[in-house]
Amino acid sequence: KSVSVETAPGCPATAQRFRKHPPLLVCRHSCSSTHGSGTLLRLLPTKNPMQPPLNTYCHAAKDHPFHGPYHDFEYGFPIADDDNLFGRLLLEINQAGLSWLTILKKKEAFKKAYADFSIEKVAGFGAGDRDRLLSDAGIIRNRLKVAAAISNAQVILELQAAHGSFRNWLDAHHPLPKNEWVKLFKKTFRFTGGEITGEFLMSTGYLPGAHHEACPVYAQIASLSPPWMH
Repeated sequence: KSVSVETAPGCPATAQRFRKHPPLLVCRHSCSSTHGSGTLLRLLPTKNPMQPPLNTYCHAAKDHPFHGPYHDFEYGFPIADDDNLFGRLLLEINQAGLSWLTILKKKEAFKKAYADFSIEKVAGFGAGDRDRLLSDAGIIRNRLKVAAAISNAQVILELQAAHGSFRNWLDAHHPLPKNEWVKLFKKTFRFTGGEITGEFLMSTGYLPGAHHEACPVYAQIASLSPPWMH
């Protein structure tokens, strides 16, 4: 059964993310206001006001074999480890043009192919590694995305040298409005447009909107004091 969404095609999250979950036309963001395009996403109420609205990611992800664990234990939770931050950025970049469900299904294959998301190891990947990645059917075989992963790892090594860690670099620029984050990421990294940057920052706790306030996970994340709450 479809859930109707007002001006849904104008929401980049609806267009990009919920090709991943076709039975519901919803936004992975749990916001109820405007997106970058200025369109309004109308949240449909549930019978229980203590539950997230029907057309939120919080509702759609429940009991899903891939979205459920990601929603409950990863999405919006602060990440302290640099390699895991890099891994999340790598996955968000590879999602471009595809469904998030595809990426979740391939997550372990990505981790194996990219040396457990070790920034140092990926930064040192050479021509042989590029060929290996482009022939690995378990991941997304896209030359631009493979090149971006290696280049971004090299950039993060430089950020670590200058700031102590990738996370310190992010913290040093927080808080910024999303449009300024996008400018910064485009200037610093490869293959990081508005949707990719926004989802990376939301999924790691630097921007709000990952969970609806009625979602139980919202309280769990709030107890961890994510950057967006400061």
